[in-house]
Amino acid sequence: MSEPAIGGRTPLPVEVEAGKDYWWCTCGKSAKQPFCDGSHAGSSFAPMQYTAPETKKAFFCTCKRTANAPLCDGAHSKLPA
Repeated sequence: MSEPAIGGRTPLPVEVEAGKDYWWCTCGKSAKQPFCDGSHAGSSFAPMQYTAPETKKAFFCTCKRTANAPLCDGAHSKLPA
C-alpha cells in the first residue's frame, strides 16, 4: 500500500454519538475530511470504521500519519513543511 495523501495538518474535532459508526478517510483525498467520500476508488485504500464508544468530542486525524487511527496522536506536528 502506498503512503496516503496528507488530508490536513490539524485534527478535526467532531461531536460523536455513542454506538454510531463513522467512516474515516484513510487515503487523505476526501473532500469531506476526516470522513470518506469515496475518493479512494481504484486505489488500495479503504475507509476505516470507527464506532464511538461514548458521546463526546473526538479529534480525528487528517494528516493520516497517526499511530492511533482514526484519532489524532500529534503526528501532524512532525510533518515536513
